Amino acid sequence: MTTLSKQILLLTLFFLSLFTSCSNDDTTQNPTPNGIETTEQLSAYLENLVNNNAVPGFSVNVSIGNEIAFQESFGYANIANQTAYTNQTINNLASVSKTFVGAATAKAIEQGLFTLETNINDLLPIAIINPKHPNGEIKIKHLVTHTSGIVDVPETYIASNYFILPGEDVTTNISSILINDLGIQQMEQVDLEDYLSEIFDTEGDLYNLDNYLDTAPGETWAYSNDATSLLGYIIEYTSEQSFDEYVETHILSPLQMSDSTFDLAAVDFQTMTTQYYDASSSFPRYGNHGYVEGGLYSNSDDMSKYLLDMMKGARGEGTVLFPQNYYDLLFQEQLENGIVPTEFAENHGLFWYMKEGNIMHGGNSLGVSTHIQLKQDGSSGFFIITNMDGTFTGNESKWEEVKILISQAINQFVANNQ
Repeated sequence: MTTLSKQILLLTLFFLSLFTSCSNDDTTQNPTPNGIETTEQLSAYLENLVNNNAVPGFSVNVSIGNEIAFQESFGYANIANQTAYTNQTINNLASVSKTFVGAATAKAIEQGLFTLETNINDLLPIAIINPKHPNGEIKIKHLVTHTSGIVDVPETYIASNYFILPGEDVTTNISSILINDLGIQQMEQVDLEDYLSEIFDTEGDLYNLDNYLDTAPGETWAYSNDATSLLGYIIEYTSEQSFDEYVETHILSPLQMSDSTFDLAAVDFQTMTTQYYDASSSFPRYGNHGYVEGGLYSNSDDMSKYLLDMMKGARGEGTVLFPQNYYDLLFQEQLENGIVPTEFAENHGLFWYMKEGNIMHGGNSLGVSTHIQLKQDGSSGFFIITNMDGTFTGNESKWEEVKILISQAINQFVANNQ
């Protein structure tokens, strides 16, 4: 842990899936895997990758058409105990969770709770107004496309959103950095409504003018976890059902994702991976008060069902979660050209991003790196889940390199098997 120090507090922790997990693979030069045609060749390649790139463990799923073409896990869920990372290993999904918020939004629209054009202040118990643009109407469509003008304040987001679970060892070096340098507390989870009221109520302890851009809604793209959590609360408030219960009822259960949950209290920590800073240092168990934006726990088996359903929806064959027109809405381009930074993506669906013929989303949190991607025509897709850190300075570039190497191998495998 000698490389960890105060100077690596990092603002990459603050944007988690911005210009790493969803960035263009072609911008980074890495050796391209050659000759991968069979599952055996892909497995051997990935096994070599985990052994030579300081990756604790990870799971990969590749689906083509209606079938899982490859699903395998590598490395360790717990290095010290030599516990293998398997397709059943539970891992936090970080910001890939936002794609489930997108699905929940489509479901809420189907149920008539609101539309993309609904002003959020027609739905909330308190008015949320951008003090720099008080006449601007923030709509649901702005929250799902990160164009609301609501942004995260890095110091507040890290220190007030993250918390270490009670009972966890806080005497380690990494715990000391989280507590003393990042300001993260060891405490019980705060209710979503109470957490968000501190941010958005003008009398709240976390209210800050820096949470707002000097721009009208819809004009500027700026990634926002707080805005995502706010949308989760809107779904919670209008449905009269907690957000985690709403997703369980309308998304997870229909897809038979029985090992997945947004409810931290329901997580089976016995089957959950250890989340690593590096091979010798692990993070304490932690959660997020604004859990909507990055707090889904799942595994490879469950995510394979989700990926196949999203692919069917992209192909025009979706029926499980809602009628096909709501899958179309989920993946429909919502913004005018040029609003999303070109180095990030081309356009935006309901949280999903579009780039070079793909629909995708990535995620990074403490000891977590994830990526999900499918062709816009729904012909194929893949996801990667790992307990490798991609947030601290230095680790983000290591994760990006690993992600690119895995993605290149998968793309070659798919090209040879379609």
